[in-house]
Amino acid sequence: MLRLKNFVLTLTASSLLLSVPSLAQKASPATNGWNKLPAILKRIAPPKFPVRDFAVTQFGAVGDGKTDCSKAFADAIDKCNKAGGGRVVVPAGMYATGAIHLKSNVNLYVSKEATIRFSTDPGKYLPAVFTRWEGTECMNYSALIYAFEQTNIAVTGEGVLDGQGSDDNWWSWKGNRQGSTGKPNQNEARKKLLEMGEKNVPVKDRVFGEGSCLRPNFFQPYRCKNVLVEGVTFKNSPMWFLNPVLCKNVSVIRVTTDGQGPNNDGCDPESCTDVLIKTCFFNTGDDCIAIKSGRNGDGRRVNVPCENIVVQGCTMKNGHGGVVIGSEVSGSVRNVYAEGCTMDSPNLDRALRIKTNAVRGGIIENVFMRNVKVGQVAEAVVKIDFYYEEGDKGSFIPIVRNVDVRDVECNKSQFGVWIRAYDRSPATGVHIENCIFNNVAEADVLDNVKDLSLINVKTTFRTK
Repeated sequence: MLRLKNFVLTLTASSLLLSVPSLAQKASPATNGWNKLPAILKRIAPPKFPVRDFAVTQFGAVGDGKTDCSKAFADAIDKCNKAGGGRVVVPAGMYATGAIHLKSNVNLYVSKEATIRFSTDPGKYLPAVFTRWEGTECMNYSALIYAFEQTNIAVTGEGVLDGQGSDDNWWSWKGNRQGSTGKPNQNEARKKLLEMGEKNVPVKDRVFGEGSCLRPNFFQPYRCKNVLVEGVTFKNSPMWFLNPVLCKNVSVIRVTTDGQGPNNDGCDPESCTDVLIKTCFFNTGDDCIAIKSGRNGDGRRVNVPCENIVVQGCTMKNGHGGVVIGSEVSGSVRNVYAEGCTMDSPNLDRALRIKTNAVRGGIIENVFMRNVKVGQVAEAVVKIDFYYEEGDKGSFIPIVRNVDVRDVECNKSQFGVWIRAYDRSPATGVHIENCIFNNVAEADVLDNVKDLSLINVKTTFRTK
């Protein structure tokens, strides 16, 4: 069944080719949006560092996988920062540590045969720091690697950063994992934090951490400028892997994120400006890339959009979505570009996903995707959902407009396009062109879409 506004078309053939050469044949308002990409890319420049090295082994670190190297990392970073910057080098070996806090002009360089193994002892991530947890600001456990209001910071190299997340530690805090029955979980603290955000409790008084079970993210630079993550591999994060918040000029290049834990999002820029995510590999337990801007009342209080986000040449395997916007988008999202990516897994649910509701609110606009190859996704190639979680149960009506998808080919999915918006707030200006959706199980769902353009879109339905 193809549903378009109030028009219903029922397709009864068991196998057919649906070719839509033109539906609402008019120029997409997004057509010229790609012209703005070069200017955005020109502004995104990785930080440079003095040619000066500080090996953590010179500060007492031992790569035996047992010695606690937390102080050695802290001392090396402090020395590098005070000297005017350079590289803090992690040589070959396995280094056990707690939280690592980066400072300005410091590049944490993880050598090819080096592994940083982060402790699963929650006490190693205290005292609590100023953070955002699922889009709400609070005082909570430090991220495994954290920076606050720093300039020119990086994590680079060819080594591995292992968060050691598993069902035996961090992941059980989600509350619905194997072996988590009867163990402490995040539910009570999560509810309390959301209530504090809605009541506008001062952030300094939203104190969590010990006993809260609010899992830390892996890498979170907060209010930082000029951030680079390049070449390294992140494994098994307690929660989200990379989560720059309120940052400007962020480059994530040739990075691997690999973890199937709950909420193991790959890269989640929140309320950031000018972000490049390029040639990365994502194999995650949640969204591969999720673009966010704060949750509900607290997101509206901070009121900083996430804008000018560029995704190029990435590979997505498992995950809830390849390129995702939401659901914490109360501060709005605009100018998202994704091109040249490859996505393929029966455990990847969608290629492009926009998820929001009437509690989140916010404006999502100017979303562009082109030249993407999809082997298979479990659900829809393109999904826009206004009914995520709370659905239409709030007074902050989301707006989605100006979405342009072209030259996308998928070999297998349940749906090609799935859009459900509200009567009073339809998804507006959705343009899909030169796309091929093969081996599709069900016809498109198009509920409340205004100014829809389908040009040269070919859908082949598989025999049931």
